[in-house]
Amino acid sequence: MLSCHYIQKGLFFLSPPVPIASLVSLLTSSLSRALSLFPALAGRLCTLPDGRIFISCNDAGAEFSYATAASFSLPDLLPPSSDVPPAVKSLFPLDGAVSFHGHFRPLAAFQLTELADGALFLGAAVNHAIVDGTSFWNFFNAWAELCRGGSPAPPDFRRNYFGGSKAVLQFPGGRGPEVTFPVDAPLRERIFHFSREAILDLKSRANCRAKKEEISSFQSLCAHVWRSVTRARTRLPAEATTTFRMAVNCRGRVAPRVAANYFGNAIQSTPTKALVAEVAGPDLRWAAELLHRSVADYGNEAVRRVVAEWEAAPRCFPLGNPDGAGITMGSSHRFPMYEGNDFGWGQAAAVRSGRANKFDGKMSAFPGREGGGSVDLEVCLAPETMAALLRDDEFMSYVCP
Repeated sequence: MLSCHYIQKGLFFLSPPVPIASLVSLLTSSLSRALSLFPALAGRLCTLPDGRIFISCNDAGAEFSYATAASFSLPDLLPPSSDVPPAVKSLFPLDGAVSFHGHFRPLAAFQLTELADGALFLGAAVNHAIVDGTSFWNFFNAWAELCRGGSPAPPDFRRNYFGGSKAVLQFPGGRGPEVTFPVDAPLRERIFHFSREAILDLKSRANCRAKKEEISSFQSLCAHVWRSVTRARTRLPAEATTTFRMAVNCRGRVAPRVAANYFGNAIQSTPTKALVAEVAGPDLRWAAELLHRSVADYGNEAVRRVVAEWEAAPRCFPLGNPDGAGITMGSSHRFPMYEGNDFGWGQAAAVRSGRANKFDGKMSAFPGREGGGSVDLEVCLAPETMAALLRDDEFMSYVCP
């Protein structure tokens, strides 16, 4: 993940019943205590003479800043049924930072922004070579718990699951890798909300025939999105191959199991491939079964095979959509973005992400704020594809305001 941008995620909050100066003091003091539980995030990356990269827990520090955005109020940045405003991207620190830059930039940075109406945004940028989404939100939850006066459990820092790696990524001259996708390509970004009822309806369609294994709600939703976006990409020939990539948490898929609170990256990407004509056809069940099979079969053997292949030919993860026919689903609707992140002044109003790691076909799953199995999908698409998707009656019939 050294060629990937830092993870950028953050939370909007309504105006808190606490003076801002007291709130900043509380956040910074509790952040210091959180970093004592997660000392890697206060360190820097270092490269040994043989090329191996490691985290130096040198207390160089994380970064915290306070800002004001007097030109924007909460309704301006959370408009209903419209694209995500570009101004949201300005609320995150370390914009454009690549994970390799952790050699000379903080591995974690946080920015609290006060809006004109007193609402707040707490944005975070954390090095993606250091954490995956699970570790990111475990840290965020621990910070929030400390703000509330709690005592969160420390993470698991063991590195004994795969043995000592002999692989080394070489970066001549110490320049480091480049991002593997065009960062300035035109994109539209939108949040689509799917209620529990809408997702259960999709699940019912995907499971309309008796079978041994049930297709999950999220796999059914992903199949619906895959079909709809493939239809919206009208330039794709029917015989082209389309790929749906889904981030897979490997913690519970390997033997012996990796601890649930393992701190680091324990993710891989499982690709599901099919012809455009097959995916865009009228049968949701067909695409859902294909996705289900890919995820269900991704166990210990598959994880270790990918590790062995990487050991034999190490490279940076090729994030992007070079053929224009792919979808990459990141994050997770199971991450505790709302329930675990009460800093002492109430539940967040919304989750948003920054500019990092976004390209045509990149999507992220968030839990819906009301819970109960609802899902928000953050969707980034080429402008013409997004326009066609918004005209797709079948797709939009499942989207809630």
